[in-house]
Amino acid sequence: MKVNVINQGNEENYGPFVEKVLKRAYKEMDVSRKRLLNVIFVTNEYMRELNRTYRGEDKVTDVLTFPSDTDDELGDVFIAIHVAYEQSRGYGHTFKRELAFLVVHGFLHAIGYDHDTEEKEHIMFSLQERILQKLKLHR
Repeated sequence: MKVNVINQGNEENYGPFVEKVLKRAYKEMDVSRKRLLNVIFVTNEYMRELNRTYRGEDKVTDVLTFPSDTDDELGDVFIAIHVAYEQSRGYGHTFKRELAFLVVHGFLHAIGYDHDTEEKEHIMFSLQERILQKLKLHR
């Protein structure tokens, strides 16, 4: 497993925490090859631009994943760090729990999971919750 954590918003260094979360996610999902995943923390403005450009939605979102089509990379996970802060307060759990949720969510998208149907959503969100429980990050 190789993780690049990039802070475009001059935020705290969440690299070690993100690596811990992804180590568990890789193990739980039995990702067979060690592959690179980029986790990029961005500003709300940049996330809005990405969302508008690639999804046609002119709004800020919490996480966007761009899976890679190469064998040695899983892809890029963009996280709007300020949205994560706001959501953690809104959901009444810790920021670390919210950040881990978004990292795992992005990772699962990168390895091919989606939530565009009820059945797929149930599967993906169950996997997310299982990984977060293993990390002892409860709601």
